[in-house]
Amino acid sequence: MGNQEKKATIEFFTPEVRERVWGEEILVAHIKGVATGKILKMKAGTRGGLQKHQVKNEAGHLVSGEMLLEYDEGDGKITKVTVKPGQTVLIPTGAVHRETAITDCVIFEVSNPVFNDRVRMEEHYGEKIDGGLPTTTVEEIRIG
Repeated sequence: MGNQEKKATIEFFTPEVRERVWGEEILVAHIKGVATGKILKMKAGTRGGLQKHQVKNEAGHLVSGEMLLEYDEGDGKITKVTVKPGQTVLIPTGAVHRETAITDCVIFEVSNPVFNDRVRMEEHYGEKIDGGLPTTTVEEIRIG
């Protein structure tokens, strides 16, 4: 019988720009049940929400610009690190994180194919939610 090769179909999209508070999100490729690829263009001085994902994990490769990554190492405190072009950041499921563009940034993000699964975490750290997408309920989670 031997090994049977399982083939994956990559769907490439005509880039569709989705406007976000922090800039643009562009969905570029999808492998059903495996991965989704996006380009994120963040404007200098903008930031995403402090969040964690219920199912999604993601890797972000900083193509250009400089970014501040804030995350909780599990001790309830936020650690900050500057990410430079050429560096890649892995955000596992359940990790509290937020990205802030120090300069205009372009990020190539690859994740498992889960959409809309964020939990906003600002209030857990004594912060006010200042815009962006809301927390997603378990019923609203969509796996692509």
